[in-house]
Amino acid sequence: MENNMINFIVAPDFPPAHLAGWHLVNTQLQQFLKMPVHMVAAQSSTEQAELIAQKTIDIIYANPFDAATLVREQGFLAVAKPVGHSDEVIIASAKDTSIQKLTDIKPGMTIGLTKNYDIKLIGLRLLEAANLTEQDIQFSEIQSFQAVARALLQHRIDVGFFVASAYKNLSHLTHSQTNVLIESHLADITHVLLIHPKYGKYLSHFKHFFTDLKNNEKGLRILTELHFPEGFQAMEQEEAEFMIDLMDTLLD
Repeated sequence: MENNMINFIVAPDFPPAHLAGWHLVNTQLQQFLKMPVHMVAAQSSTEQAELIAQKTIDIIYANPFDAATLVREQGFLAVAKPVGHSDEVIIASAKDTSIQKLTDIKPGMTIGLTKNYDIKLIGLRLLEAANLTEQDIQFSEIQSFQAVARALLQHRIDVGFFVASAYKNLSHLTHSQTNVLIESHLADITHVLLIHPKYGKYLSHFKHFFTDLKNNEKGLRILTELHFPEGFQAMEQEEAEFMIDLMDTLLD
């Protein structure tokens, strides 16, 4: 390949327990490509945005909003996406508050969320059912979904926006103290694996690596660590473009 080192970036919005799985992916990918691969698990959306701006990324597991930027502005190519893991959004409240249903959210209340613009977009669409717009709400930007949950239980925010998979990976104690007010069902919006266009001629190799994980013992162990039991499926460029168009629709 053209580069002596492949930079592999993983989006920061996955549960910390899955980090070991991504390190295993990195090790296996190095062996498959016979090239050194340097993995960076971005600590925040700000750090990831800086990495994207530096244009030093070769392969990335990106959230839908960042994927839109990378595909449309930098020509990144779609490789794969996890099966059955669309980026649904949950809006939740603490059980010991007056917010027991979506319409209990009132103008002036504070919503905690991470710096994930796709999650904010979807959450705002869900709030339309309560006749609320962005101008009606105070937003509190918080570093992680775990921190959003803590702020919710400490009553520092009224409501939290969560990626559904992150919410479902919170502790049983947290679940027992919170209410799910609504969950989206968009299905077509998901995190995706992308590669830099300079590796375009190797696209089929990357697709084979990720889709084949479910077909060997080492790969199955990796998928268990990632909590992707059904593995990855190849993603065509047209699918990525469709998802980006859907994100644009949410912006309108």
